[in-house]
Amino acid sequence: MTSTPTARLSEAGVSIWLDDLSRERIVSGSLKKLVDEWNVVGVTTNPSIFAAALANGESYAAQVQQLARSGATVDKSVFEITTDDVIQACDVFAPVAEATHGVDGRVSIEVDPRLSRDTQGTINEAKELFDKVGRYNVLIKIPATKEGLPAITATLAAGISVNVTLIFSLERYREVINAYMLGIEQAKENGHDLSTIHSVASFFVSRVDAEIDKRLDALGTEEATALKGKAGLANARLAYQVFEEQFATERWQVLAAAGANAQRPLWASTGVKDPALPDTLYVTGLVAPNTVNTMPEKTLAATADHGEVTGDTITGTYAESNGVLDSLDGLGISYNDVVEQLETEGLDKFVVSWGELLQTVQTALDTAKEA
Repeated sequence: MTSTPTARLSEAGVSIWLDDLSRERIVSGSLKKLVDEWNVVGVTTNPSIFAAALANGESYAAQVQQLARSGATVDKSVFEITTDDVIQACDVFAPVAEATHGVDGRVSIEVDPRLSRDTQGTINEAKELFDKVGRYNVLIKIPATKEGLPAITATLAAGISVNVTLIFSLERYREVINAYMLGIEQAKENGHDLSTIHSVASFFVSRVDAEIDKRLDALGTEEATALKGKAGLANARLAYQVFEEQFATERWQVLAAAGANAQRPLWASTGVKDPALPDTLYVTGLVAPNTVNTMPEKTLAATADHGEVTGDTITGTYAESNGVLDSLDGLGISYNDVVEQLETEGLDKFVVSWGELLQTVQTALDTAKEA
């Protein structure tokens, strides 16, 4: 047996991606160290991550001064700063991407969240981000809103790899897989090499527990308490069942024969929010082949330190997982209501973080102009 938990996780078919990025992390060598020591093979970013990096990082000062002198707008400045970080991270992960034929070594960058209800605006920005980064191992992150689904298809049809984010419901996940296959079918018609197009579907985990457990606490019964901390894993495990079913269909077999890559499930929001739950719950409880787990550094460190990885913890759990969701329904907790609320809140949080990012950069630009 391999000596470290992260190595065992990798051997079980789980790609470990870091849910964080900053210029300091790149230039200090800390990102490369995680690759070497903790089996990290990719990075995801979001507006919250960039807002935190810009607010706390001195490494951006020179670029901000240059942008201020050139008269760049705040939106242009954010675009330049964030894509520069992603370009550098893509270069760090280029050897991993080469070794895995593009499956891993991926760095995600999200379209402006203010476009999440704007299909054409999302398509335009996805292409702009892809062209700007100019690295084949970038993933363009598009939220799985109703308006985002056709944008996902169009972006893939253009030969661009996509990270579909903010998925909470099994129904929406099925729609995401359909949008993916439709995009690959169109990419084939457009003459693209399907083997070069990759995608992950980011299924959020801990936020499901956070919302449902709050509702269980409000009920206060013994039966409700017994269900706490179970919905997030159950929902994600049933998503893996959907993955297995959809990527065994005749429709998919035709695309696979043409060189297409299956869209892997990615477990997102894996930091445990309830201190009463094990801090590696959403890692060790979601082990299965052909998956990605993107972790904040705190969760990654906990996994590396004491994660108990014993093999597949998803296959064979589907009846039990359905039982959890049925029990919640029996208590009057509406699954559809929860997932709709979480999508709305998730988008709102990203828009707020984007606003904070814009404000941080605007302040830095103003300061640089006065200097």
